[in-house]
Amino acid sequence: MQGEQSETVKYRIFAGTWNVGGMAPPDDLSLEDWMDTKTDSYDIYVLGFQEMVPLNARSVLGPKQRRAAMKWQLLIDDALNNRRHGDGAAAMHDQGGQGGLFRCLMSKQMVGIFVSVWTRSSLRRHVRHPGVSSVGAGVLGRLGNKGAVSVRFLLHSTSFCFVCCHLASGGEDGDALRRNADAAGILSRTSFVRSGGAPAAPDELPEKILGHDRVVLFGDLNYRIAMDDDDEARQLVRLRKWSMLLENDELLLELSKGRQFDGWHEGHVTFAPTYKYRRNSDQFYWCAVDGVATGRPEKQHRHRAPAWCDRILCRGKGMKQVRYERCGGYRLSDHRPVRAVFHVVCELAEGMDG
Repeated sequence: MQGEQSETVKYRIFAGTWNVGGMAPPDDLSLEDWMDTKTDSYDIYVLGFQEMVPLNARSVLGPKQRRAAMKWQLLIDDALNNRRHGDGAAAMHDQGGQGGLFRCLMSKQMVGIFVSVWTRSSLRRHVRHPGVSSVGAGVLGRLGNKGAVSVRFLLHSTSFCFVCCHLASGGEDGDALRRNADAAGILSRTSFVRSGGAPAAPDELPEKILGHDRVVLFGDLNYRIAMDDDDEARQLVRLRKWSMLLENDELLLELSKGRQFDGWHEGHVTFAPTYKYRRNSDQFYWCAVDGVATGRPEKQHRHRAPAWCDRILCRGKGMKQVRYERCGGYRLSDHRPVRAVFHVVCELAEGMDG
């Protein structure tokens, strides 16, 4: 945290997304590299996961599965606190618990989508009115196997909203339009309203996502490479010509046309595609033609071109993205995790901060 002027203050926010492909994490999995915890540089962490549970009928229609979320929460806590203190001080079950450099502000799961927000313990008193809202898309448009979990809070006098999405999949004609429709539905249908015994939010907190001062939309957005010539795409992948492939990236095309994502910004993509990899391998699934890599013949139509499915977008003034990276060392899933770092400016609340 660095004071800029008497009425504003700067913070560093880490946003990360990972589609874990329904895979349970091993107990010894360390998230330190992805979360870059050794630098001790960030004030707030917002981590989003997709496919935390397998997206089958039992997971989608059955009872809520908290076990997977709890396991990931412990791994996050390990990365932020236990590695430094060695005593497991921070209690992941206690949403406002004491102990540790970082505390979990809130977490929320909707089927396979999970969001977890952690703040420095010293910052917690300046974070007010946390709220969550879940919107299902996917099967029948409501079941929650696709959709978004959104979290919001007031930091000093500045409102933040983080929207963790899992949009429609598929690389066929018309699938990009389904993704656009999912995103539009999430933005229009998500509402933060008073529920149960929760205290009413002040008037300065908006009800809708786009009303917040600083917004981050992240997750498995599922946008693909729109190229008709498979042979050309395959050659570009072999040569690692990412910039040429990105000329046909569906999301960048949407951003440049100012259609579905008008007003949103994305950092420069310089990293390798985040999908689709063979599990426990750095090899793209698409490149293992005719079962060369596995010894098993596989039909050509099952091979999907590599793509930058996992993305992080932002909107709002006073927000500068300074890092945007894919983390290649994690091979648990067929996706690779992605992270972004933002420098944000917050307005101080008169008479409430000190």
